[in-house]
Amino acid sequence: MNNKDQLFGDKKIPFRQMAKKTLRYLKPEIWKFLLALLFIVVNVALDIVLPLILSEVTNALSTENIANTSFYYILLLAFGYLGLTLINQVFLYFESMILQKAGQRIVYRLRMEVFEHIENMSLNQFNIMPVGSLVTRVASYTANMSNLFTNTFVNVLRNILTIVGVYSAMIFISSYLSLLLLAFIAVVFIASLVFGYIVRKLFRKEREYISDVNTYLNENLSTMKIIQIFNQEAKKDKDFVYKNNRLRRARYNVVLAFGFYRPFISLLYLLAVAVTFRFGIDQGLNAGEIVAFYLFLSRLFNPVQNLADQFNEIQRASSASERLFNLLDVQPEVLDAPNAIDAQHFEGRIEFKHVWFAYERDNWILKDVSFVIEPKTTVAFVGATGAGKTTILSLLVRNYEPQKGQILIDGIDISTIKIEALRKKIGQMLQDVFLFSGTIKSNITLNDDSYKDEEIMEAVEYVNATKFVSSLEKGIYEEVIERGENFSNGQRQLLSFARTVLVKPEILILDEATASIDTETEVLIQDSLQKMKSIGTMLIVAHRLSTIQHADQIICLQNGEIVERGNHQELLRNKGYYYKLYLLQFS
Repeated sequence: MNNKDQLFGDKKIPFRQMAKKTLRYLKPEIWKFLLALLFIVVNVALDIVLPLILSEVTNALSTENIANTSFYYILLLAFGYLGLTLINQVFLYFESMILQKAGQRIVYRLRMEVFEHIENMSLNQFNIMPVGSLVTRVASYTANMSNLFTNTFVNVLRNILTIVGVYSAMIFISSYLSLLLLAFIAVVFIASLVFGYIVRKLFRKEREYISDVNTYLNENLSTMKIIQIFNQEAKKDKDFVYKNNRLRRARYNVVLAFGFYRPFISLLYLLAVAVTFRFGIDQGLNAGEIVAFYLFLSRLFNPVQNLADQFNEIQRASSASERLFNLLDVQPEVLDAPNAIDAQHFEGRIEFKHVWFAYERDNWILKDVSFVIEPKTTVAFVGATGAGKTTILSLLVRNYEPQKGQILIDGIDISTIKIEALRKKIGQMLQDVFLFSGTIKSNITLNDDSYKDEEIMEAVEYVNATKFVSSLEKGIYEEVIERGENFSNGQRQLLSFARTVLVKPEILILDEATASIDTETEVLIQDSLQKMKSIGTMLIVAHRLSTIQHADQIICLQNGEIVERGNHQELLRNKGYYYKLYLLQFS
């Protein structure tokens, strides 16, 4: 099975392995679950005692016994029944609180583990798995597991103990009638097994369709602007109707299965009650014993019916758990080496040695690429779309790993450096700037409270964003709406520059950072770039050749290979690949 199948949760996990993985989360809370189990035993015992008290009351008030029955005896039984009922409810309350708290702690740890695991996944893996599917797993599937720990497991145990205890009491009253009713219990059990087998498949299909709908919503809501520009509302509506109808039919099939099952169990219960009264009288049971048998019967059928529902809750949670564990089993493609080192300081010398890279097997994006970038110099990469420019930058920060060759910084192979330490020393400014909901300050500092306002304003001034920020009513405390839509492309880019400068990186990466900004803002950014050259080694990818004319070295890429290199004037004199690009832009 390929990696994509695993990511989408199509891999079947054996029951024993599933149980082992689940118990790992249960172990830290085991003592709380054992205490809850003690409370459950008490509840079950009281559920058996209470009908026996009502049986005694019925016998005491029967025609042949009422004359010899003391009023105070009946009063004692009534207060005893009330007292035991209150005690039962108190135990139920504490049991519920213990389980809910333990269950929520388990799910909190699980949700954090899943989220941190997703954070460590590689970009290539995110390209395989839709964001909507990941959101469903973190939010919905962990909620299903919460229900499994706080309700389902415990109620299954309660119902099993109740069935055993109640049936034992029924045998004590009348073994003949108990054996007769055993046939009804067997039918209920078989019906529950068949029902469970059917709904297991239905729930699996429902989960698949829910994930599909969430993925579709996430993708289309985030691109609504494009949908409206190209008048695609009707088509998208039609696609969503199809997916929504498919989910509705899957859910309807689940409801239909329950619609057949529950009335069938109710019919069996009514038949069992009729048999109880009919054969109970024939067996010579007194009124109290028949009442006790009737009460026990309801206590017996309800757990059996609940067991079927809980069995299917287990199936639902099992399906969700399977998809969660499949995700957790997918190992990130880029990991720290066992003896990875911390990067204390970079001089900034970068070397690519015979690097080959492909996103898909044998479809090489980079082919035997080698070059050296000296410290504190600026190097630009130019070439057509797909030539491998952005890939080079992604390999440098270890978003991906090359299949062949080495990448060195200051003579150290970056695969031996801790990923966190490596990225901390490299500042990246991308074409697509993402701003989070919050304030300008929180976006520049990324919610790092260790930075003072003076430091933030210094970074803002350094990238020529002072005029823009100062014009805002609240300055750096101005609110940023989702994705920073209340600012222009140029303003967002200036904020991303300030975000990068603030952390004082030793290597700077600009990937099409000036591709979609106006001329006035480009002038500000060009001036910022001149200042940034003093920070450290700078790597630039740009289609606008005006942005890179002052670079110390320009590397031209074509079809994943270096075809030309030199500074601006040298490349123009050579009249090669770069010269042709220059003529296309400036002729």
